[in-house]
Amino acid sequence: MNDRYDAGYGNDQYELVGYDEYGQPVYRQAQPQQPPQQYDPYAQQQQQQQQHQGQGQGQGQQGQQAYGYDPYAGSGGQQGYDPYGQPGTGQQPVTPGYDPYGQQPTSYDPYGQSASATGRQPRVAEQTAYIPQQSAPPEYAEQPTEARQETADGTGQAPEQFAFVEEPDGDSEDVIDWLNFTENRTERREEAKRRARSRVVALVVALAVVAAGGVGYLWYAGSLPGLSSSDAAKGTATSAAAQKRDVVVVHLHDTGSGATSTALLVDNTTARQGTTVLLPNSLALTDGDGGGSTTLAKSVDDDGSSGTREALDTVLGTDIEGTWRLDTPYLQNLVDLVGNIEVDTNTSVPDPDAKKKNSAPLVHQGKSQTLSGKMAVAYATHRASGEAQNAQLERFGQVVQAMLRKISSDAQAATVTVQTLAQILDPSLTDKDLGGFLAKLSELAKGGDYRTAMLPVQSDGTLSTEASASVVKDVLGGSAKSPEQGSAVRVSVQNASGTKDDTEKARVVLLNGGFTFLDGGTSGTAQATSQVLYTDAEDKDDATEVAKTLGLPAGAVAKGKTASNADVTVVLGQDYQPSSAS
Repeated sequence: MNDRYDAGYGNDQYELVGYDEYGQPVYRQAQPQQPPQQYDPYAQQQQQQQQHQGQGQGQGQQGQQAYGYDPYAGSGGQQGYDPYGQPGTGQQPVTPGYDPYGQQPTSYDPYGQSASATGRQPRVAEQTAYIPQQSAPPEYAEQPTEARQETADGTGQAPEQFAFVEEPDGDSEDVIDWLNFTENRTERREEAKRRARSRVVALVVALAVVAAGGVGYLWYAGSLPGLSSSDAAKGTATSAAAQKRDVVVVHLHDTGSGATSTALLVDNTTARQGTTVLLPNSLALTDGDGGGSTTLAKSVDDDGSSGTREALDTVLGTDIEGTWRLDTPYLQNLVDLVGNIEVDTNTSVPDPDAKKKNSAPLVHQGKSQTLSGKMAVAYATHRASGEAQNAQLERFGQVVQAMLRKISSDAQAATVTVQTLAQILDPSLTDKDLGGFLAKLSELAKGGDYRTAMLPVQSDGTLSTEASASVVKDVLGGSAKSPEQGSAVRVSVQNASGTKDDTEKARVVLLNGGFTFLDGGTSGTAQATSQVLYTDAEDKDDATEVAKTLGLPAGAVAKGKTASNADVTVVLGQDYQPSSAS
């Protein structure tokens, strides 16, 4: 950098005096060369003070004090030193000399009076011209920001120095776009998380509702596990009694042998459970005529459908809606109409029409045996020699359940099937009612909600509360009410006289005498003398009274084997004379 610069103002020369607050050089017009000055301690001290102030305050103060300032020089030029105030003798114009004791406007003031106070200090702006921009000196560039601010205005940076901050930048738009993209992606992630949490909460609530509904249904049905035995039994009995059931009694009449088989078809509409309840023929019922006791088999033959239905309602505590009499020919036609049935047979059944003894059986024992109408009838009515009646009754129940699985579960279709049989039904049950009832049971049987149960009957034909609780209370929703024991002596009468009417005549005499009549059937062989038998010694007096009522001699009373459901058994012989009965 040149120390001198010609600004184009004649032959004037300039010299560098410092830098302004923007780091630009400041020049002034060069002073003419002066002869050496005498030493003045005050001038040296003042020059040092001015240089120190110029470094701290910048160009403003530098403009007030000229570079190489001579405190003893006047404003018009260099003056010789005259301590006594005498003017110099040179070629310079005469100016007042330095007076250490006077106040000179243009002289040095050793007591710190500023030259600017007199208004006669020359301004730097009047002595400088425009200078091109040049780089700041190294010592200024290395100053800290705070120092540079103080150098500028004493308080901080000028606003012009930070004008570049407000200028738009092309990269700022990209930064804003990136921030917006990042913010939107974060919001989408948060929204996805909120939706996922909402789905989880909804799923948990749905599972809780389903679980509560399942527990409520199990509690209502009385199948909720974990209850105590007493509470469970009480709750089950109460809920079972409140359930709605449709009950129909069906009587299978074997037209070949004359035997009957009875079962109750139960549709529990509340629990959606179907059941076939098998009723043994030895079940003791109350006789509707004289209030005595009779058996189920006898009631079916003598009392008919309505009398037997009422007697069953009394004993079982049920409400039977109708009676379905199913003779074996109609059973055969029904199985053929539904397209055969499949049964797990428990025995082989011979062909009743076979002419040879060693002929092949009509029904084979085994799993999933396909039975036609004829085979189904043979299996349902088969009772081997010496076999209990309950065994034959169980086979009848298998055929009924297999038949229900093949009947249509549509009420209209099932009604058409019943009408196709051309069967004369009991007035208590129309073909439409029977068809709709069978369709409901068919749906339960196909869905696996159907079972078969045997009604437990004691040897005397009565029902015990403990033995019948699982069927009478749980399945039928009733209570066992067997005929009152002890109210009247039960007398079983077996006819061995060879005269069929003697049984009916003996029944009338006994009922009139206050006894309970039980039909003991007819003996295959005639017997000459009549017998009145008792088992317990306490029943001897009752046996004697029975013999007297029938007009039999006292010698006919003896201790022996009686019927299981009777206190006294009477065997009518050929010596029985109804006219002699009292």
